Amino acid sequence: MLALRPNCECCDCDLPPESENAVICSFECTFCATCASDRLKGLCPNCGGEFAPRPIRPASALSKFPASTQRVNKPAGCPASGDMR
Repeated sequence: MLALRPNCECCDCDLPPESENAVICSFECTFCATCASDRLKGLCPNCGGEFAPRPIRPASALSKFPASTQRVNKPAGCPASGDMR
């Protein structure tokens, strides 16, 4: 089950479970759409994988299967696309 992480790993903006602005890679690294497209050029800085929109869990399921509250971020921010690896 997806953790539905609460923030962007790059800019630390909030990404609540209902956010249409959240994208994830296959390892569930979570970013906002702006960082993913503009800064990371569509590739995860952690694994090199591509991003897909994060599914929205129905509100009726959130009480039984709540979103994660653990924030994950890179204190120095994410590297620009050309700076990875």
